[in-house]
Amino acid sequence: MIPGFAHRRRFDDLSEQEIIALAISSEEDDARIYRSYAEQLRDDFPESAKVFDGMALEEDEHRRRLIDLHTARFGEVIPLIRREHVSGFYARRPVWLVQNLGLDRIRQEAEMMERDAERFYQTAAARTTDADTRKLLGDLAAAEAGHTDKAADLTAQHLGPDAIAAEGDTAHRQFVLTWVQPGLAGLMDGSVSTLAPIFATAFATQDTWTTFLVGLAASVGAGISMGFTEAASDDGAISGRGSPVKRGIASGVMTTVGGLGHALPYLIPHFWTATIIAMVVVFVELWAIAWIQKKYMDTPFLRAAFQVVVGGALVFAAGVLIGSG
Repeated sequence: MIPGFAHRRRFDDLSEQEIIALAISSEEDDARIYRSYAEQLRDDFPESAKVFDGMALEEDEHRRRLIDLHTARFGEVIPLIRREHVSGFYARRPVWLVQNLGLDRIRQEAEMMERDAERFYQTAAARTTDADTRKLLGDLAAAEAGHTDKAADLTAQHLGPDAIAAEGDTAHRQFVLTWVQPGLAGLMDGSVSTLAPIFATAFATQDTWTTFLVGLAASVGAGISMGFTEAASDDGAISGRGSPVKRGIASGVMTTVGGLGHALPYLIPHFWTATIIAMVVVFVELWAIAWIQKKYMDTPFLRAAFQVVVGGALVFAAGVLIGSG
């Protein structure tokens, strides 16, 4: 049993009443997020704040229409069901994660929110058999698509005429969600988590072949585990993160590569030569991770390097101390 997933429902198993209840809670959450964005931007970008105020009001209107529909079809008692109760459903970032990243990042978050909501309503509309419900969900999908245009207007207004085209932005975002994020998570796990067993074995035995076999087993095992975990955690139908097979492959392969990078040098029979080369490989792996975080995740390079290098150094030191003891 995977922790955290035991009590989550699959979207395909939800009843029509539960789908409407999920939509109601989602609209309420999105309105609160937009109002938080508006308050954050009000001093420096008052016009942008007004855009988010208007988007929040529209989310309120969507919620009201959904509640009216639920009352007409199922009564006044609305089941408590939220995003976190549904396996693979799209999630929202906590507001504090984007507080200090500027208008561009907030705009990207808003675009992603609206695309997620549009995809949800399209999928939900296809599931319902009631004509009024299907019509409302279709109308809301179209409204969310209109919100995406509003979010895109922020780019033209505040980022100048050279803003990246919407199609390229969407393609880049999908690439990041499907390949970069799971691949980076796998590379970090494979590079860091295998340091301790590989170097502990190396310093305990000073046998390069044994060290290589331990590194190979740890890398392949971690790759299989990470790949299956990523693929099983989210089918991508609602979250829009793409094919679970692709994400599982990205995570599994990069986990294995991250571990094998500092295991392969131990094919060299001379212990210290192999160990020094492995240390150099570890250094390169950790800086590569920091660079990827900077390029694709907008993480400041020095902060990413500090987190990754310090964490890796601690794991490496633990492996050496345990092996030497």
